[in-house]
Amino acid sequence: MLKRYTNASTYTHPKASVITIGTFDGVHIGHKKIIERLVVAAQEKGLTAVLLTFFPHPRMVLQKDTDIKLINTIEERIQILEKTGLHSLVIHPFTMEFSRLSAKDYVQQMLVDDLNAAHVIIGYDHRFGRNRNADITDLIEYGEQHDFTVEQITKQDIEDVAISSTKIRKALFEGDIQKANTYLGYPFMLTGTVIHGKALGRTLNYPTANLHIKEDYKLIPKKGVYVVQSTINGILHYGMMNIGDNPTVAGKTTTIEAHFFDVTFDLYDQNIQIELLTRIRDEEKFDSIAVLKDAMQRDEAFSRQFITTLS
Repeated sequence: MLKRYTNASTYTHPKASVITIGTFDGVHIGHKKIIERLVVAAQEKGLTAVLLTFFPHPRMVLQKDTDIKLINTIEERIQILEKTGLHSLVIHPFTMEFSRLSAKDYVQQMLVDDLNAAHVIIGYDHRFGRNRNADITDLIEYGEQHDFTVEQITKQDIEDVAISSTKIRKALFEGDIQKANTYLGYPFMLTGTVIHGKALGRTLNYPTANLHIKEDYKLIPKKGVYVVQSTINGILHYGMMNIGDNPTVAGKTTTIEAHFFDVTFDLYDQNIQIELLTRIRDEEKFDSIAVLKDAMQRDEAFSRQFITTLS
């Protein structure tokens, strides 16, 4: 079972560690290749596999970048990492004070004193310390001083990770969920709490769960209608979901509303995770409620047909 630590200083384990460091947003197939390498190295050396990441994202702190959008919330990232074979996940707070830590102090305090590093697996282009002024050559020298070894992730592997992340974000912004899911290796997810909406879906015989996502940094895909699935109370349910402004009924804010097929129980105030499977169409402004309802019936027919292809 994955052990989680919210600060490197709270990490404890009797064995020395094999560490990799990074954001790992999306935890996609490129990331998993690196994590598998980490886990295997730890097993071979009889050490502990540790992933060190930081939150908030450095750009949120250093650049006050409120427009940055991440593929996963931090909780979603934890959920995915729990399935990778890692022993420990350290989510260290990224603060202005931490950003001013010198490379020497970062290595001494974080890697050596806190995490007991014996082996570090890191990208060839990794930079660290105040103003990011140290690189992997410096890390290798520090390793010689502190008795830990450094293994470089190749340029090709690092570029594969960067390309995959870029393609995932681009696909999500374009609404190409199936492409994004292919790179992720799992369905893209939205996690939030079901809140009360205007209950317009009920008047159309399509009651919806209105999802509120509290993390404003979470990437929301292109507006439109999607086929989705969600495990609710331990049972997998399928449905369709609209991301948009509801222009036919003069909506003024963007909402995320999912209708689950054959679900009659109340979802209000429940925390649910919705997985997107494919995109049906753009959001449209229809001439009347009746035309909107006809479109929703076609969306349902499409969704149910698509679902039959999954089994």
